[in-house]
Amino acid sequence: MTGRAKRKPKSSQESGTGNGELKKARPDESKAAPSSGVHSQQRDEMLQLYKLQAPEDLYHFWDFCKELSPGSPRVALKDTLGLQLVGPFDVLAGAHKSASNPQPNFHLHWRYLYDPPEFQTVLLGSGDGQHHVGYYRDAPDSLPSFVGENEAKKGCAISPMGDNVFAAALLCLLRRRKERGSKKAGGEALDSLEAQLRDRAESLGLSLEQKTKAMKQRDKKVVTKTFHGAGIVVPVDKNDVGYRELPETDAGLKKILKAIAEARNDDERVKAFGPLQEMVTFVQFANDECDYGMGYELGMDLFCFGSHYFHKVIRQLLPMAYSLLKRSLFGEILEAHLSSRSNDNLDQLSAH
Repeated sequence: MTGRAKRKPKSSQESGTGNGELKKARPDESKAAPSSGVHSQQRDEMLQLYKLQAPEDLYHFWDFCKELSPGSPRVALKDTLGLQLVGPFDVLAGAHKSASNPQPNFHLHWRYLYDPPEFQTVLLGSGDGQHHVGYYRDAPDSLPSFVGENEAKKGCAISPMGDNVFAAALLCLLRRRKERGSKKAGGEALDSLEAQLRDRAESLGLSLEQKTKAMKQRDKKVVTKTFHGAGIVVPVDKNDVGYRELPETDAGLKKILKAIAEARNDDERVKAFGPLQEMVTFVQFANDECDYGMGYELGMDLFCFGSHYFHKVIRQLLPMAYSLLKRSLFGEILEAHLSSRSNDNLDQLSAH
């Protein structure tokens, strides 16, 4: 690895709205949705606990599940789809008021090993793979860019499912039908639920596409995919200031990180850290020149790799990147996560 990292050519990325800013756009397909029946006190409480603005489709989905199962909306989709409503839905159900922990950290609520600060779990899947679905945001003061899924037992990959929870639920339904086969038991229940999902989404003006136009537009602003695949967005100005590529391919970086994590002793590990420390130096140069995306990328890749050996470097890189990008809340979430990362599920709210 030689030489300084260079900025990504302008032709392969879109300009942002200026350093430290992110356009707070909501997908065009979802703008027309009317307000749900969830009252303002619950909305205020949600914002107070999570410090994140919940999108309107979350509240509409809660209304929808309350209609499906008035007495137990959080498990309204359990039998048909194997899905449980968690995270913010626990707050809407009032479950947090009976939690055994009197002061749970909501930054960790239904947060799994590989969930970056940008990801907020709202649905829990069935099985033992720790499959979960959540909102992915590019900035804490913006509405979610899309709904994605992760299976923590398999790795860090986040896959897009649509731009709202209805689209994600429909995708889960279509998969379940394919798994069961059209003639097997439960087909009628799936048909009925599909019709209800589609009708409600249509009445609300919500898209059920897995990849909406707005999501495709976001893809053009992604400066790099990172190990989790969902990509990161940072402001890049007309002079290409904002992001420069790491001086290593993903494969090369993973090889470096593997050598560190699997070193046989401390001496071998210290030696293996050499190339990574050189990249950290490059990040410092990049930050000096306002290319904040480089440290963001490297820090996120280290986080996604999952080894505790990188926690110190992650704390050196990511909080700084979030601060420079004016996304400090993500830094708070990251610190809470790393401090509790020895568990698969970091949740502190035990009353589910």
